[in-house]
Amino acid sequence: MAESACTSCGACCACFRVDFSVHELDSQGGSVPDGLADTITDHTARLRGTDYAPPRCAALSGRLGEKVGCGIYEWRPSPCREFAEGSEACARARTRHGMPPLDGF
Repeated sequence: MAESACTSCGACCACFRVDFSVHELDSQGGSVPDGLADTITDHTARLRGTDYAPPRCAALSGRLGEKVGCGIYEWRPSPCREFAEGSEACARARTRHGMPPLDGF
């Protein structure tokens, strides 16, 4: 099985704000580590670093376009789980970081 292009990209983790339900936080019965999120409202949390300018998730390690990893991959929130490799949003993120869209999607 071929390795995902995501492990050499990381553009999505350095492009979008990531908001999710506070119920996904570890302290609320979910799995997202509390230390990597800020509570925005009674209902919404945000991954740290994703609302910076430029954005970059605090859980992202490595160099974009070369080799990256997610420090909370198993515990990442639903927007990250739902983000699709090769999607239109993926192409926009890659373009913003000077990478071509993925072929075959």
